[in-house]
Formats: sequence, structure tokens, C-alpha cells
Amino acid sequence: MRRTGTTRRSALTATGAFALGAVLTGCGDGPERPKASGAADARAASLRAGKALRAAAARDSAALLTRYDQVSAAHPATEAGLAPMRDAVREHLKALGGTVKPPAASPAASAPAPDPRGALRELAGEERRVADARAAALLTADPELARLLASVAAAGAAHAYLLSELAKETPA
Repeated sequence: MRRTGTTRRSALTATGAFALGAVLTGCGDGPERPKASGAADARAASLRAGKALRAAAARDSAALLTRYDQVSAAHPATEAGLAPMRDAVREHLKALGGTVKPPAASPAASAPAPDPRGALRELAGEERRVADARAAALLTADPELARLLASVAAAGAAHAYLLSELAKETPA
């Protein structure tokens, strides 16, 4: 004898059919509606903010690269230890869309500390400051830029640690 009324199986089938119809209706190739100007303005503002964030990160990398060059020039004994990290900073600069320029004497930049240990500690502090700024910028970056900034910030934090350790090992 067949049951009359609604069964669990028929309710689930009807619900599934209704959901499938709703999905297929939403996925059609119908004409697109024009976007509201507010949404377009918000998207343009987001793009501008992303470009500004990327440009600021590139400037920070360029300044950091210059700082590495200054420390290497002032303390040639640190050159071997700094070279891999300086090369990584150069690659970060390229990834952020900045251009690698030959080091120029910048009047605004202060000279590195007179002793190698102090110069390395200053460089470690600068790496840490830049890494922290990039980590804070993750909150406002679009996903693609956030992944890049996270990677570069992690590398900067590792550089800060390595520079601190190099400062301990460097003779005064």
C-alpha cells in the first residue's frame, strides 16, 4: 500500500529541483545589468589604493636595498654575509614593480654606524620595521597583493633575525 502525503524523499527531491532551477537561472548568459556608479567608484578607489600600497612597498624595498649597499660599502667585511639578503631584497623590489637603480648618494639617508656590529643591528631594525609595516598593510591589500606582501614580510622578518645573528658573530 502506498503512503499518501509528503515523504522525506519527495520533499528532498522537490527541494533539490527547486535549488537546481535557481542556480541555473542565475548562471544564464543573459544581458548584464549596468553596475551602479557607487560600485564602480568603489572598485576604482580599491585599485588606486592597491597601486599606492604596491608603490609604497616598492619604495621601502628600494630604500632597504640602498641601506644594504651603504652598510656593505662602509664595512666590506660584512659583504659576504649581506650579499644573499641584498639579492633577495632586490628580487622583492622587482616583484613589487619597482626598478633597481644604481645606488645614489642620498642626503636624507644617514650613514651606517661606524662599527660593523652596530651597522648590522641598525639594518636588522630597518628590516624589522619594513616587515612590520608590510604585515600591517595586509589588512587593506587585495588578495594577490596580500599574498606577495605576506611573503616579502616573512622574508624581511627572517632577514632581521639573520642580521641580528650576523651582528653577534661579526668581530668588532
